[in-house]
Amino acid sequence: MKNQIRNRIEHVRAILKREGLDAFYFPGTDPHRSEYLCEHWQLRRFLTGFTGSFGEVVITAEEAGLWTDSRYFLQAAAQLGGTGIQLFKLRVPGEVTVISWLCATLPQGSRVGADPESLPYEICRVMSENLGKRKISLVLTPGIPEEIWSDRPDLPHNPVFGLEPAVTGETRRQKRSRINEILDGKGAGITLVTALDELAWTFNLRGSDVAYNQVFMGYAVTGKTFSHLFVNDDMLPAPLKELLQQEGITCLPYSSFFPFLSGLRDQTVYLDPSQVNTRIYTTLASHCRIVEGASVPGALKAVKNNSELEGFRDVMLKDGAAMVGFLKWLDDNRKNPDVTEYTVAAKVREFRSAQPGFQGESFAPIVGYGDHGAIVHYSVDALSACALKPEGVLLLDSGGQYLSGTTDITRTVALGEVTDQQKTDFTLVLKGLIALSSVTFPEGTKGIHLDSLARLPLWSHGLDYGHGTGHGVGHFLNVHEGPASIRKEWNPYEIRPGMVITNEPGIYRQGEYGIRIENMMVCVEKQNTPFGKFMGFETLTLCPVDLNLVITSLLTPEEKNWLNGYHQRVRRMLTPYLQDSLIRFLEEKTREIH
Repeated sequence: MKNQIRNRIEHVRAILKREGLDAFYFPGTDPHRSEYLCEHWQLRRFLTGFTGSFGEVVITAEEAGLWTDSRYFLQAAAQLGGTGIQLFKLRVPGEVTVISWLCATLPQGSRVGADPESLPYEICRVMSENLGKRKISLVLTPGIPEEIWSDRPDLPHNPVFGLEPAVTGETRRQKRSRINEILDGKGAGITLVTALDELAWTFNLRGSDVAYNQVFMGYAVTGKTFSHLFVNDDMLPAPLKELLQQEGITCLPYSSFFPFLSGLRDQTVYLDPSQVNTRIYTTLASHCRIVEGASVPGALKAVKNNSELEGFRDVMLKDGAAMVGFLKWLDDNRKNPDVTEYTVAAKVREFRSAQPGFQGESFAPIVGYGDHGAIVHYSVDALSACALKPEGVLLLDSGGQYLSGTTDITRTVALGEVTDQQKTDFTLVLKGLIALSSVTFPEGTKGIHLDSLARLPLWSHGLDYGHGTGHGVGHFLNVHEGPASIRKEWNPYEIRPGMVITNEPGIYRQGEYGIRIENMMVCVEKQNTPFGKFMGFETLTLCPVDLNLVITSLLTPEEKNWLNGYHQRVRRMLTPYLQDSLIRFLEEKTREIH
């Protein structure tokens, strides 16, 4: 495999020489700015062998580099070894970004190539401006990915299905009406829907073109006078296509999207430059007026309505029951020498699959025992999985897709004897989770303002974690959803009532173990005072926290009350869904602490 990677890089270098380019930039995404990619767009993996969900690649005549964040430092170092590709670490002090590296490495007059269809326009604009200051040109070079990857898989054509308003809480017409009202306020007549999860949400449709994500390949152009959905005809069942057409939605082939854009004239188009690719923007800029701003469907989708929230609460009962069953199985089998990380991943999937409405996993389970737990997004397979032992801690991050919602939960459990350090680390992480769960904050608060609450207990001991604390979760959609987040980096979007977001502090000791606890929460309005509206969080996830890892003396009385109250609620809510043996197990796992 390493030889194949080196040969592929040499192929890129031959193209550079032929095209008169000094470097080629691969942003690591698809034309829809997706985080998770269908096989057709797994170009980063093809070129480098790196399988993480985030990474940028640059190849020059002499060097090759991959840029990723702390979730993948250990994984990337292992997968890039022997390929000649250098790992660059992002979101760390003293980081060297792609742009700064290109400016420092390439001489004046150099030319950097990029595929306009997979290059987000916002990145194109920033790169062009910064490279231009060094007299380096960014050259849009279409067709290169196809040439590099001759046996590239075709785009997927899986069936699309619709969701009823009872599940989504709004009809397609109602959603389009809200979008049009916002467009009117922006002075625009139409907008493009290019992100796959926003497309699925806008039209109350779901698909399976990307693993773990209930999305399909498509685009939309929608406004007051027309609404066009660009999706391959064979993906739409005849009754669904007829229903869409009755609602005023014209269905056109996916391949006709760019020709359609080329034919638009004298329109005012609202675009999100962080979402649309460069080919879209440049195609429209020549003959339409463009108004820029944040994606309208993206902002609307992030705030869940009552029907969606009821769906989330319903799936938490199912997911919680599945997790309790799994934890009981793990407790019974922790001394079994045949149980591996891979076995655990398969077993948690099996327990979820028995629940009504289960549609599949929401992401590949992260199962890390011992030092594997320190690899934040550890990808387990049958060959690399290690056997569990009745000692130390196991980190399990997993989730499910159900017809009425999406789940994402992490639990770290003791498999036997654990060290005082492991208990201390776990308790500090728990204190951070409780602090964020309990906070009250004023309207307008951003995620960066809340992030430190989950880190303070760790910071006080000189500890930290490199990933964000919370991300949005889609409603029977992508498990990672914007635009809001809770992390150290600035994000202009405030945390608003109805947003479903995760709470997942952790600690990772390289070569030893990893600990993370993750619940899903929904932002709710708590009170309205003369000083304004104040928000907080309602925890949605229902699953016990391993008390065998808690040092109760490190918890304040308020933190003990929170944990006891949470466990009391878990016990009350899940008991009706469990058999007697599981009820007894749950009672023990949710016992009161003092």
